[in-house]
Amino acid sequence: MRPRVGQMLASTVDTTAVIVVRCPDSEVDITCGGAPMIEGTAPGAVTGTPDPDRMGGSLLGKRYADEDLGLELLCTKQGPGTLAVNGVPLPVKSAKPLPASD
Repeated sequence: MRPRVGQMLASTVDTTAVIVVRCPDSEVDITCGGAPMIEGTAPGAVTGTPDPDRMGGSLLGKRYADEDLGLELLCTKQGPGTLAVNGVPLPVKSAKPLPASD
């Protein structure tokens, strides 16, 4: 799939939903729970079976990013599936440290 900024994706194996915040200009395989995510506004009917090894969970309001690839997803609905791109689990993006005030 070639993601677009602002595109909403939903999992086919759990309740996870995300919005694409930043994306590369290339094709990537975005999965949740080991199954491909589909375009949609909210998770619909569960149509697949999750991979038990890919059930680490996703957290509401957290950003998941692969800085090398240039992909960033915002979780809008959490679920038990692990978000991954090209088979590699996406880590939670860390917050930027605030400047020190003296």
